[in-house]
Parts: sequence; C-alpha cells; structure tokens
Amino acid sequence: MNSEEKLLRDGLNALNIPTDDDKVTKLLAFIALIEKWNKAYNLTAIRRRDEMVNLHLLDSVAILTYLEGKRMIDVGTGAGLPSIPLSIFRSDIEFQLLDSNAKKTRFVQQAILELKLPNVKITHSRVEDFEPEQPFDTVLTRAFASLPEIIDLTRHLISENGVLLCMKGQTPEEELAAVNAKTTLISINVPHIEAERCLVKITHLKN
Repeated sequence: MNSEEKLLRDGLNALNIPTDDDKVTKLLAFIALIEKWNKAYNLTAIRRRDEMVNLHLLDSVAILTYLEGKRMIDVGTGAGLPSIPLSIFRSDIEFQLLDSNAKKTRFVQQAILELKLPNVKITHSRVEDFEPEQPFDTVLTRAFASLPEIIDLTRHLISENGVLLCMKGQTPEEELAAVNAKTTLISINVPHIEAERCLVKITHLKN
C-alpha cells in the first residue's frame, strides 16, 4: 500500500465511511487523472498527490451524509469536485455536473468515461443559462459567490422540497444574515485538514 492509499483509507475510516478496494482504486485513479491533465489544463493549483487526497478526495466525501434525494446538480464543478468522489459512493444518485469552463468539462467527461461512472453527466453551461428537464432534489456548490447570489442563480434548479448545499470555509456570518430562507450551519471536520470547513444547508427556497 503506497502512502496516498494509506492516507485515503485512514481518512475514510476517520469519517466513518464504509469503503472497498474498488472505490479506493477509483478515487486514486481520479487524482491520477487530475495530475496527468493538470499539466495542460491547469485544473487545480494543488500539485502533490497527498494534498489531492486531503483537499480533493476527503474534503469532497466529508459531506456524503448530507446529500438528499435521487437527483443532484453540482454547480461550478470545476475538475469534478466534489461530485465525482461523491458519485463513487452513491451510485443510486443521478449526478448532473455543470461548469462554464470548456477545458474543465472536457476533463470531467474523460474522467466519467475512464472511471466508468454511469450515474454522472457533465454539461458545459453557465448556471443561469441551464434549463433542466426537471428540477433537482439537491443543488450543491463549492460556494463560488455569496450565499444570496448563489440562491438567485440556482433557484430555478431546485425542486419544491429540495435543498441547496453550499460548501464554505469559515462561517459566513454576514452572508447568512442576508439569506431569506431557512439555513442550517453544519461544521465539517476533514481529516488531515486544520482549516475551518462548513456546509450551509438552505431550504424553503421556493416562493
């Protein structure tokens, strides 16, 4: 077992996430793909594999238990984070990934093919231009803007009883105060990462 695999398995164990060899293999293959494509596509500023395990894989799957429903959209997915790691554990959820960067969506499409993830689709589009055939149970984002802005941009994607999950670093007190909806602040502890992490769950969005 190499050092990245040990780091990953230890982290998954700390998060109480049951796993198997196939999932571990896919997760490590994913960061190997990122590393390979990074040279030409500049997918991430993180270059070391051990940091990718912590900041890409474990940081993503730390929110696994908060996904709701059977249809989820990841807005501004970039290199497929957090949804590709999440999809490896939740084959029962249909993941729609969305990003406006064509290079990144090409990479994600290749990752979906190579990792054999039938429950994942990628679309190259700006969020405000994307019109789904039906709304989603969960809208997920690594918060790319303020919470009120994210709500405005994604409201049309959320089903009547759906949830918006925004991954943040430090607690965004001022942004939370500006949100006119029910918010739940969830502290996220990611193994091997000392920086503060939180997940903001927003419900009752439909007027």
